[in-house]
This record gives sequence, structure tokens and C-alpha cells, in this order.
Amino acid sequence: MGIALLLSLIALAAVLLLRYRRGRALSQAASQLKKARSQPGKRLRLAAPDRPVEELLAQINGLLEDRETETRQLREREESLRRQIANVSHDLRTPLTSILGYLQLLEGDLKPEERSRYLQVVEERARVLQELITAFYDLSRIEGGEYPLEIQPVDLRRRLEPLLASFYDDFQQAGFQVEVELEEGLPPVLADPGGVTRVLTNLLSNALKHGSTTLTIRLFREGDFLVTSFSNDAPHLTQEDLPRVFERFYTGDQMRTGQNTGLGLAIVKALAQRMGHTAFAQLENGVFTVGVRWHMYR
Repeated sequence: MGIALLLSLIALAAVLLLRYRRGRALSQAASQLKKARSQPGKRLRLAAPDRPVEELLAQINGLLEDRETETRQLREREESLRRQIANVSHDLRTPLTSILGYLQLLEGDLKPEERSRYLQVVEERARVLQELITAFYDLSRIEGGEYPLEIQPVDLRRRLEPLLASFYDDFQQAGFQVEVELEEGLPPVLADPGGVTRVLTNLLSNALKHGSTTLTIRLFREGDFLVTSFSNDAPHLTQEDLPRVFERFYTGDQMRTGQNTGLGLAIVKALAQRMGHTAFAQLENGVFTVGVRWHMYR
């Protein structure tokens, strides 16, 4: 009977000691958690081994890491939003300021030819402003999944050829030397016909606005893909600039000649993704290539 009582007391003591240690460990963990709330990167540690408590602390540490990741991402989004608002403001203000300035000039005593020239400038700036607002709206619709698409087989060559013809005079007036290589007999791709036209138009417009005097346009097969590529010399572009060319407000001088928005290529990337394809950009030996890899339709 004495031995049984002794064993019972030893067991009770062990339980009490375990509870004491666990209570102390939890108290220390609570203290550490309080500090961790105000000290990013701090994690909970256990002074003595205790598997259940260790598992609990591991879960808490995981939640702390998740919270810090969310906080960092939120700050990055806020900073990006601030930059976007600043760039939107600048891009809208530039043509608007020009319009207001020429309207003030039109109030003066002008010769008919001067008045006509100023009105033409106002009209051009107003069209730039309209295109800019439309691009903002379209990009928001594409990214929000509200841009209507009707996916069907599309012949890229038939979409690209009339666009090249419509841009011919523009490239000629800009002094471009254009080389075109379009493979024949290529299969179609699954895409929205209007979306394809928008992507190709934006790529041509980007080359016209920001390219140099040489331009190579290609349509070819690459494995299971069809590729539309637009290449021009870009001696001032760097590898550091390359990942940013699809940003909606990329403002590198190498890619912008008096215009700050990167909406054209941003729309290319977003719209290509919505249709299930991939936009790409490369820089090799001073030649910048941008385009889309289209999944072939089988």
C-alpha cells in the first residue's frame, strides 16, 4: 500500500511538474508573441522540449510569417498605386495643358493659317487624350475579366497582313526600313479575332513610337507555338529595363519618346494572357524583340 501511494505521489508530481513547465513555456511564448507584434521577423522559441507546445508555436510562427508577407505585399501595392496615380495624373495633364495653352492662343488676333494650325494641334492633343483614357479603361476591363472575348480559330497571317498595309505610310514617313517575314501554311491559333487585332496593332504602334529606323516583323512556327515578333535596334536599352517593358507605367527613357505610359505593351500582355497565350520581350546584341507566342490550334 505504501509503494502504491508512493508511485501515485511520484506520478502526481510528474504531472504537476509537466503542467508547471508547460505553463511557464506558454507564458514565455505569450511574452514573445507580444514582442513579435511590434518587431517584424521575431519568432517564438521554446526553452525546453515539449512536442505539443512546439507544434503550437510552429503554427503561430507560420501565421506571423503570413502576416508579414501580407503586410509587405500591401505596402508594395500601395506604393505601386501611388506611382500609378502620379503617372496617370502626369499623362493626362500633359495633353490637357497643351490643349488649354493653344485654346488661349486662339483667343488672340491670328491669321487664318495660324488659327488653322493651332486648331489642328488642339485636335491632335485631344485625340491623344481620348486614346489615353480609352487605353486606361480597356486595360482595367481586361484585367478585371470584363473584356468580351469570343475564342475561335484565327489565322494570324490574315490578321497581320492588312495591318501592315495600313501602317505602311506611317513607317515610310518615319523613315523606317521594314523587313517582313511571314511563313505560309501555318495553322490557326485559338483566340478572339478582335483581341488578336488589338494585340498586333499595339505591337506595331509601339514599334512606330519607340523603335529606331529599322524594324523586322516575323511570323513563324517554333515548336508547338506560332510566334509574332517585332525587332528593332535599341542601343540604350539594358537587361535591367527588359523585365519592366510590360509594366503599365514604365517610364524608362529608352522606351519612351515624350510619352510616359506603357499601356500599349501592358494591354498586349494582359490581353494575350486572357486568350491563353504569352507575351515576351528579349534583348540580344542591342536588338530589342517583343511579341507573342501563340499556342497552335490542333
